[in-house]
Amino acid sequence: MIRSILAAVGALTLALSLAACSTPSSGSAEPAVAVTEETVIVDVRTPAEFAEGHLEGAELLDLTGGDFAAALPSLDPDAEYVVYCRSGNRSGQAVAMMEDAGFTDVTNLGSLGEAADATGLAIVK
Repeated sequence: MIRSILAAVGALTLALSLAACSTPSSGSAEPAVAVTEETVIVDVRTPAEFAEGHLEGAELLDLTGGDFAAALPSLDPDAEYVVYCRSGNRSGQAVAMMEDAGFTDVTNLGSLGEAADATGLAIVK
């Protein structure tokens, strides 16, 4: 019985080790989220946060300042969007607003760091 428990623990350890090896890291060659020239990258943080660093090619639409809500009716609902903020909270709100407005291709990238890791895009100032 102890041998079967040890064998099960060993198999589980091996499986977890192999799974960890296949998990993408910040240094991975292929980004988890493909961003093309057509992808609209939306940063919903404040102008001050944007100035401290943002994804290359990002468009600033401050959620809390009202810029995002004002721009929403003029955005193409058929385009592909990726959205990020500081922690993932505001981007989650923005994505929910977009989905409620009929947008179908919207991805919440979470925080700036998570967005950079997921897309492979550089953070620029």
